Amino acid sequence: MHRICSMAMACLLPIVAGTALAAPVNVNTADAQAIAAALNGVGAQKAEAIVAYREAHGPFTSPDDLMQVKGVGQAIVDKNRSDILTGEPAAK
Repeated sequence: MHRICSMAMACLLPIVAGTALAAPVNVNTADAQAIAAALNGVGAQKAEAIVAYREAHGPFTSPDDLMQVKGVGQAIVDKNRSDILTGEPAAK
């Protein structure tokens, strides 16, 4: 039984690690490809809409500003909030 559990964990670890280790993305400087890769629920089309909105209306000041982009709602912002950057990272 222990061996089966170990094998299952070995198979699942890359899946879990790949989703949990996504780097934050600055939606004011990243291209559409980087935004789509970093944010869950944001594919190429939504990422391109984010970039187009930014170019037309200026930089986002908070993650909630992304809800102004058609197709980006509260659920997408909430599940990605910790990975959405809008300015310079805070100094440590």
